[in-house]
Amino acid sequence: MIKRLLIVIGIVGVLLGYAALNPFAPGTPPTNIRWIKIDNQGNQLKAWDGPWACVYDKSTKLLWEVKTDMETIHDGYWSYSWFNGDLGAANKGDCYFEEERCDTNDLIRRTNQQLLCGLDQWRLPSEKELMSLVYHKGKPGDPTIAKDYFPQTKRGDYWTSASQQPLKGAFKHLGTGATAINFIRGTKANIPYRNAAFVRLVHSGFELPVTR
Repeated sequence: MIKRLLIVIGIVGVLLGYAALNPFAPGTPPTNIRWIKIDNQGNQLKAWDGPWACVYDKSTKLLWEVKTDMETIHDGYWSYSWFNGDLGAANKGDCYFEEERCDTNDLIRRTNQQLLCGLDQWRLPSEKELMSLVYHKGKPGDPTIAKDYFPQTKRGDYWTSASQQPLKGAFKHLGTGATAINFIRGTKANIPYRNAAFVRLVHSGFELPVTR
């Protein structure tokens, strides 16, 4: 009996020591890091709470759309051609929320109508803004992003706002396209407007609310 008690005490001691050295359990983000979860009404959430619709970046003061797997307009599997209403290629993507439109312009329009996280004026990010999300310390095979905060991120190209970029190689005959950031390698590339690539919208006018 005493021997068993000593074993239990020893195990508890080891667990307490581990907890002291590792205060946050795996998958539980600390509260003082870069990212803050925001719900669909624009309220700040604690790091372990959910669901969340956006993520605020304390380092850049930008608010980011969070992708889902619920087949809404924010589903992470949908892809879009690059189109701003005048320039680009309309309706060349692969999404299912509207039969005749599947491009970046329509996603932006619908997201602004929806008032995602209580806001309109969502837009495509600049190259520099989107590159700020690249994170190379994840697990091998994961997309190069902070996956705990940005679920449903795909290993592929994500559009930026940079257009009229010269194309090279097999795409050279198409003239110009737009810049995309690849979340496999965390690098940029210029690809044709007609390509079906992923999108993560950004907002630059969000004011961080008080924690509820």
